[in-house]
Amino acid sequence: MVLVRLFASSLFLMSLVESQPTQSSRQPSAPPHPAGEQSPLGTDNLSFPWSRLRLPRYIIPLHYHLLLHPNLTSLRFTGSVQIQIDVQNNTNWVVLHSKGLQISKATIVDQNLAGPSDKVFPVLHNPSHEQIGIFSSRVLSSGQKYFLNIEFGAELSEGFYGFYRSTYRTSTGVTRALASTHFEPTSARMAFPCFDEPSFKANFSLRIRRSPEYISLSNMPVVNTFEVNNGVLEDHFDASVKMSTYLVAFVICDFKSVTARTSSGVQVSVYASPEKWPQTRYALEVAVKMLDFYGEYFNIHYPLPKQDLIAIPDFQSGAMENWGLTTYRETSLLFDPLTSTVSDELWVTMVIGHELAHQWFGNLVTMEWWNDIWLNEGFARYMEYISVEATYPDLKVEEYLLDTCFSAVGHDSLNSSRPISSPAENPTQIKQMFDTVSYDKGACVLHMLRHFLTDDVFQRGIVRYLRRYSYRNAHNQDLWDSLANTCSEEDFISGKHCYSSSQASKNAYLFAGEHMDLTAMMNTWTLQKGVPLVTVTRKGPNLLLRQDRFLRTVLPSDSLWSALQHGFLWHIPLTYKTDASGTIHRHLMTTQTDSIHIGEGVSWVKVNTDMTGYYVVHYEDGGWDEMTELLRENHSALSYKDRTHLIHNAFQLVTAGHLPLNKGLDLIGYLPMETHTVPLLQGLGYLEAFYRMIEKRNELEVVSNLRRHILRFFRAVIDRQTWSDGGSVSERRLRSKLLSLACYLDDPRCLERAQASFTDWLQSNGTLNLPTDVAETVFSVGAQDDRGWASLLHTYNISLSAAQKSQILFALTCSRDAKKLSRLLELGLEGKVIRSQDLSSLILMVARNPQGHHLAWNFVKKNWDTLVQKFQLGSFCIRNIIIGTTGQFSSPEELTEVKLFFESIKEQVSQLRASQVALDNVQKNVHWFQRNLHTMRNWLNKTLQ
Repeated sequence: MVLVRLFASSLFLMSLVESQPTQSSRQPSAPPHPAGEQSPLGTDNLSFPWSRLRLPRYIIPLHYHLLLHPNLTSLRFTGSVQIQIDVQNNTNWVVLHSKGLQISKATIVDQNLAGPSDKVFPVLHNPSHEQIGIFSSRVLSSGQKYFLNIEFGAELSEGFYGFYRSTYRTSTGVTRALASTHFEPTSARMAFPCFDEPSFKANFSLRIRRSPEYISLSNMPVVNTFEVNNGVLEDHFDASVKMSTYLVAFVICDFKSVTARTSSGVQVSVYASPEKWPQTRYALEVAVKMLDFYGEYFNIHYPLPKQDLIAIPDFQSGAMENWGLTTYRETSLLFDPLTSTVSDELWVTMVIGHELAHQWFGNLVTMEWWNDIWLNEGFARYMEYISVEATYPDLKVEEYLLDTCFSAVGHDSLNSSRPISSPAENPTQIKQMFDTVSYDKGACVLHMLRHFLTDDVFQRGIVRYLRRYSYRNAHNQDLWDSLANTCSEEDFISGKHCYSSSQASKNAYLFAGEHMDLTAMMNTWTLQKGVPLVTVTRKGPNLLLRQDRFLRTVLPSDSLWSALQHGFLWHIPLTYKTDASGTIHRHLMTTQTDSIHIGEGVSWVKVNTDMTGYYVVHYEDGGWDEMTELLRENHSALSYKDRTHLIHNAFQLVTAGHLPLNKGLDLIGYLPMETHTVPLLQGLGYLEAFYRMIEKRNELEVVSNLRRHILRFFRAVIDRQTWSDGGSVSERRLRSKLLSLACYLDDPRCLERAQASFTDWLQSNGTLNLPTDVAETVFSVGAQDDRGWASLLHTYNISLSAAQKSQILFALTCSRDAKKLSRLLELGLEGKVIRSQDLSSLILMVARNPQGHHLAWNFVKKNWDTLVQKFQLGSFCIRNIIIGTTGQFSSPEELTEVKLFFESIKEQVSQLRASQVALDNVQKNVHWFQRNLHTMRNWLNKTLQ
C-alpha cells in the first residue's frame, strides 16, 4: 500500500511513532472433546469461546467460495461464503472475523456432505474483537475437513474500508455509482466472514452478480458469465493462488480500459471512468515495463494470468497492491500530458513500481504478522527506486531517495519513534504500523544493507528469500538467513545450497576485512528505535569516533539525556572519503567509541559517503568550519549527494542543539555557486521552513529580513528560470519550487509574470493550458482576489483532471482571506465539491497558511469526532491531521493548548502514537525558537549590512 502524497509538507512536520505493549501472540489449543461426543452446552447458555484478539490456530481455512450481489441503487449487498476448513484439534467452535455483517444463516457440513449436520448453528458475536463464534453441537474432529457455510448481508460502507461505495460525476452532471474494496489491514471482515489474519492464506473462488450496464473485476480473470434472473448477470472468476485475505479485491463499475501484454504474455489492463480513460495510457506503459523488470530482477515469473490497475474516485490511501487487481487514487494512476506536472509523472511511475513490487514482496511472500509490515512496505518503497532507475532513468529517481531517508531521520530522532519491528495487536495499533518507520526507514536500512553487501549479493539473497517462502509467511530472521545464505540444520544435512546456522558466523560476510554477523548487525537497526549520531574528531593521523542516539528534543546537558541514551548501540557500516584518494573507505563500528587511522596530510574527511548509511554525522573541533571552507573553495570535490547530506546533517544538528545556527547558515553560503538541483533545494527548503515558522510568530523584523535575504541570495538562480516546461526533470523540479517560493515571498517580478499568465487563463475561460511547471504558482497568485478565487473553485468543480484539481486546491488554500479558508474546510467536511479523501490534505494546506494556522487547528478540535468517524482512529489521515496542524506551533502557550486538547480526548489519544509525536514536534520547535531566534536576527542583520 502507498500512503497518500501530501500536497504541502514542511521540514518541521516530523512524525511518527511508539508502540504499545500487547498480549502474547502465542495461541492455546482448542478445548478437546472426544470425536462425535455431544457438548453439554445448550444454545441458551452459550458464551463466546475465545478471549484473544488473534484467532485460534486449530482451524485453518483452505478455500473460500464466495458469492456477492451488490445493489448500487439500494447501496446494500448480500452474499454467501463456503469456507473449506481443516480442523486440527477436536472442537465445537469455529471462531473467525466479521464486522458489521448481518449473519442470517450458518451451517457446517463435512467434506463429503454427511454429518455432523446441515442444520442452522448458533452464531455468537464479539464486536469488540470483530469476531463471531459458530457453535456445532457435535464435535468437529481433528484431522477432518469441513465446509463452513455462512449467508450474510450489509450496507455498502460509507468510508474507505471494506466493501464501500464510490461515485463519480460525468461532464454532463450525471452521478454514477460504483462499489470497490479496500481490505488492508483488517477490513476483509467487513465484506465477508473470514479468517482475517495474514498467515491464514487460502485460495479464493469468487462469483459476483451485477446489472448488465456494469462490469466486475477481481484478482483473477472471469472464466464464465451466466444470466441468473431478470437480466442479472453472474461472473465466475478463476480460482486464485494461495493468498492472505487482505489481498482479495473486487470492483463493480462501468469503467473503460486499455490493454497490453508483457513479454511473458501477462495481460495488463488499466481502468478509469469513461471520460478519464484517455489518461490511462502512461500507466499502461509503466505497468508493462515494471512487470517485465520485476520478473527478471526477482527471477520469478509473475504468477497470475493478468494484472489490472484501476483508478477509484474515492480512495483514502495512495494505492493498494491487491494481487492481480491493484487499486489507486486517480492522482496515483492517471496522467494527463496537458495538466500533469513532471512531479506527477514521477509519482505515478513510483506508485505503480511500489504496488507491482508488492506482487512479489507482500503477496507471494507475506509477513507472518503486522509487527513486520516493513518486510512488505520497506521493500516496496525501496524497490520503487531500483525499478524506476532501471526503467525510466531520465526521471532521475535516485535524487529523491535522499529525501526519503531525511524524512525517516526526522521522525526517528524524536523519542516518540518506534522500532521497525514493533508489537501491534488490535486494528488501531495495526493501522498505525503503516508509517514513516515501516516505509521510509525500512527502505533506507535496506539501501544501507544493499551497499554493504553489494548489489549482486543483495539481489541473490532476495531471490533466495522469495523462492524459499513463496505462498508462505516470513519473519525478519528469514530475510537475514536468506541474505546470509543460511538455513536449518535439516536443510543443510539434506544438501540444500546454504550454510548451516552454526556455520553462519564462520562464513559471514567480510566488511573492510572484518567478519560480521548479519543477524546481529540488522537486529540493531530493526529491533531498537532511533538513529545513531556519529561524532567525528580529528586527532593527528587518526579519526576518533563516538556513537550516541540522535535526539532532537533533548540536549546532553538535560537530566533526561543519560536515561534516553541507555542501552542504545548500533553496528554501523561506516564509509568515508578523504582528499587523499578517490577511494571509498569502509569500517564496521560495533562499539560506543572507535578510531580509524587515516594517515598524515589529509586535509578533509567526509563520513557517510553519498549517505548510503542511516546515521547522522557531527564534525567536532572545527570540523564543520573545514566543510564550510571546502564547499566555498571547491564544492565539486564532493558529490551532489555528499553536499546535500552535509546541509541536512548541519541543520538537524542545529535543531538538536549540537551546532549553532550561524554555522549552518554559513555552510550553505556557497549555494549561489551550486549547479545541482538537489543540494540547492535542500538549502532552500530549510530557509523556507524557517521563514514559514517565524512568520507565524509575528516576528516582523526577522521575517522581513529573512525574506530579503532569500530573494537576494537566490536572485541569480530565480532570474534564470523560464515560465515554461523545458529542461530536464531536475531543472523542471527546481523551476517549480523556486518560482513558487519567490511569488510567496512577494517578489515583484514573479508576481507580475504570474498575474499576467493568470489573466490570460481567465480570459480563455480556463481553456488555456498553462505550462505545468508553473501552473500551481500562477493559480496561487490568481487566487488572491475574489474573482480569481471564485473562477478557480468553479474550474475545480468541473475539471476532469485529478492533477489539475490538486494544483487548484493548493492554490485556493493560499488565499489570505480567512473566510475563504473556512469555506474550503466546510466544503471538505461536507464531501461533495471537495471529496472526503482530500480533507486531511486540505486541512494541512490550510494549516500551512499563516491566516489558516489556528483556523485549521480549531477546525480539527471542533470536528474531531466526525474526522475519526470518516477516517478511523489509527489511519494515516488522522495521524497527518494531528501532526500536520500542530507541526509549526512553536510557543509554550501553543504547547499547553495542544496538551489540553489531548487531555480532553485522552481515551482516544492513549491509543495514538501520533499524539506524542505532535507534542515532541511542538517541544522541538519551542526549543528551536529559544535557542536560535536571537542568532537568526543577528546573523541576518550582519549579512544584510
